[in-house]
Amino acid sequence: MPQPFNLPAFYLPYPARLNPHLEQAREHSRDWAHGMGMLEGSGIWEQRDLDAHDYALLCAYTHPDCDEAELALLTDWYVWVFFFDDHFVKTFKRSQDRAGGKAYLDRLAAFMPLDPATPVPEPRNPVEAGLAELWLRTAPGTSADWRERFALSTEHLLNESIWELSNISIGRVPNPVEYIEMRRKVGGAPWSAVLVEHAAGAEVPAAVARSRPLEVLRDTFSDAVHLRNDLFSYQREMEEEGELSNGVLVLETFFGISAQEAADRVNDLLTSRLQQFEDTALTALGPLLAEHGLGADDTARVAAYVKGLQDWQAGGHEWHLRSSRYMNGGGAQVGLPLPLGTLGTSAMDIKRVVGATGAKRLRNFAFVPHQPTGPSQVPELRFPARLRVSPQVDRVRREVPEWAGRMGMYAPEPRAGGRRVWTEETFTRFDLGLLGACTMPDLTAEQLTAATSLIAWGCYGDDFFDTAYGCRRDLAGAKLAAARLMEITSPVPTVPIVPADALERGLTDLWSRIGTGLTPAARETVRGLLAELFEGWLTEIANLAHHRIPDPVDFLELRRRTVGAEFFTTVPALLRGGVQRPLSDAVRNSGTVRSLERTAADHAGLVNDLFSYQREVEFEGDFHNAPLVVRHFFDCGYPEAARVVADLATARLDEFEHLATAELPFLCDDLDLDGAERQTVADHVERLRTVMTGNLHWHAISGRYREADLRHHYGRALSGPTGLGTAAARLPRPAAPDSPGAGCV
Repeated sequence: MPQPFNLPAFYLPYPARLNPHLEQAREHSRDWAHGMGMLEGSGIWEQRDLDAHDYALLCAYTHPDCDEAELALLTDWYVWVFFFDDHFVKTFKRSQDRAGGKAYLDRLAAFMPLDPATPVPEPRNPVEAGLAELWLRTAPGTSADWRERFALSTEHLLNESIWELSNISIGRVPNPVEYIEMRRKVGGAPWSAVLVEHAAGAEVPAAVARSRPLEVLRDTFSDAVHLRNDLFSYQREMEEEGELSNGVLVLETFFGISAQEAADRVNDLLTSRLQQFEDTALTALGPLLAEHGLGADDTARVAAYVKGLQDWQAGGHEWHLRSSRYMNGGGAQVGLPLPLGTLGTSAMDIKRVVGATGAKRLRNFAFVPHQPTGPSQVPELRFPARLRVSPQVDRVRREVPEWAGRMGMYAPEPRAGGRRVWTEETFTRFDLGLLGACTMPDLTAEQLTAATSLIAWGCYGDDFFDTAYGCRRDLAGAKLAAARLMEITSPVPTVPIVPADALERGLTDLWSRIGTGLTPAARETVRGLLAELFEGWLTEIANLAHHRIPDPVDFLELRRRTVGAEFFTTVPALLRGGVQRPLSDAVRNSGTVRSLERTAADHAGLVNDLFSYQREVEFEGDFHNAPLVVRHFFDCGYPEAARVVADLATARLDEFEHLATAELPFLCDDLDLDGAERQTVADHVERLRTVMTGNLHWHAISGRYREADLRHHYGRALSGPTGLGTAAARLPRPAAPDSPGAGCV
């Protein structure tokens, strides 16, 4: 059967090595699988299937340095996880039995108790028997922190199969962002990453295991593993399994391109993810370990973990080339660049050389700041809901600018070289009072003023960090500033903070007004949101210092931290106090609700990037902007990039509605919520719709993004196309939603 596309030239930075205990692992895995009931009689595999798949070869390539006993254990884990996948496909996916699949998955968690001495149920099938036996062999000798992380990653791997089953049952192909997020859970690579620690005898210290750099290493490793697998497994998944969760298919559908073009783009993203892994390992780990004061032993364990992930990437590729499970015809030469100048070398050969050697990474550092862009081009966008504006809008428009003035936000800033971050005139043009009134229309006047002041403070902080630290690439100074801000909100400050500037005065004032009325748990929630916001600002400055344009995945994950969308939902909910029933922990922490909140945050961030393109790229010289990232990654023009970003914003909105209408009812049923609890969930969904609607409306009319206001603020003369016949250079803003007395102008 012909392959649907030619495999691309892969970026292969690490050599693959083979563990010398391969044959022993093969023999052991056959005996183990037979003993667990996975072969003849299971209805899933026979001996020849296991031999053809050769999971021992996978483990021998991905873990080349471990001893014989460890390789046997690892091979058994991979035999189990692949058997589970095939068993779930045959038993539940093909019959689309969601209820049966959920009951099956819920029971598996009992076979991985955090205390290894806890008894487990009697296994009913080979999957349960294998998991129980493996956990008994793996958990002893590991730390509680490692067991918790491995058990959680295993549960994610198992439970997110329901997400795939739900999409198959309605014939739904996920959008690219949704796909990357969910593939990390259902694809298993984060599970493999935690298992690498066990294989290498290198548990990551708990102090840094959940830090941003280690998170990036795990996520980039996972994305690269999954994207590579998508390329090799496309034919089997499309033609045999009816699978819709494949990166090649996702890009085919989203961009409307051929399978070959989609495969090439998937490979570009795979390459970029590997290079992000390398950049993080080289630039972020050293400072992180020093910051936490970790010694030589801990540093060595982290280094061994990184090496283990690199070995996995190299070995995983070799195995895909050889396993009968995958499409790999002609793959033995894939990734080997052709020598330039030899007979028959064509332009396509040169492209393969560039791709396979990773030479495209030089473009990541080729941004030229402050190039003229012309006005931001914003394709038509759909409003998520009917626009509502608080009747307190005029009061908030008056009181919030007055508050900003009292805090000193219009005065020269010493840390910004004596420059003004804002003037009263520019702040008035921003009209943040309207933003608050559109996104939080149900708050009382006092609540709305406080919440909008917090939005204004966050907006000022973003501009302040850019002016004071981003322009000078002063990451050390920015970290000190962020640490002082966190001390202001600390329950027991280690150092008394006397506000030194408008940013610190503003947070001190807001914390005294908002924080004192919150429960300790609520205060920690807000502090966590602030910490994420600050981490996003610091990451942007680090990127600027390295002059590295992020790839689309890295950018969107960073954007969620910097957009501040959770302020629009979490803080107002906390301000309502006892009037509003909060979401329960089970609902709040569920994958469905977290996905709803991420889609809303992404929609808000993408809308902002469309409108702020000229402000950020031309006037601020920044590259943290979605259309620019798309232009760079896909090597396309600005109008095409703007359309891609608008399409992605629409896709995220469509995903939001799918989650709200198709998946939330399942969650409510699974958690057996009563009528009042279901109404609380519905209210939360409606608040998110309100935020997205108000955010889009405000962006369409705010003076923060209009070209004339930008040139006035930055003191530059208007330029660009003018006169007869140039009106088409400015794309229309979104049409106003159907609402009385309000609209986009």
